[in-house]
Amino acid sequence: MAEVAELLQKVAIFKDLDGDELAQVADVCKEEKFVSGEYVFHEGEHGNRLYLIVEGEVRISRDVPGSGEEALAILKAGALFGEMAVFDRSERSTHAISNGGTTVLTITRADFEMLLDFNRELAHKVLWACVRLLSTRLRSTNDSLRSFLAMSMF
Repeated sequence: MAEVAELLQKVAIFKDLDGDELAQVADVCKEEKFVSGEYVFHEGEHGNRLYLIVEGEVRISRDVPGSGEEALAILKAGALFGEMAVFDRSERSTHAISNGGTTVLTITRADFEMLLDFNRELAHKVLWACVRLLSTRLRSTNDSLRSFLAMSMF
């Protein structure tokens, strides 16, 4: 359990938690293994859990009509993914595929919400960390869009 807590502390949304809070999160984590090429989840599926890569890699991709699969990112050990569908209760916006064999920790939406409901201090820390994470991602997307638009004007 201490190993799981150490791993969780390196994740952006859990980095502000103290030892007891990390232990509470570790208690709800479940380990899953995927062989190379196996889908962790498919684009369009209902999302009910988030994932943290313990070992291996995960390819994040989506299907592009007329072109096939477009790889968007390769995530390595320590990366959190699948959290968007947990936060907004939406469908998966991408595929997640094991790239060479992968071990992940998962937290279900129900367990995540229970943690937030029963520990206000933990909830406060995690939600502010989520706000910072999403703001960072939005800034990055804005920068990418600005660059794309600048290049398309020529």
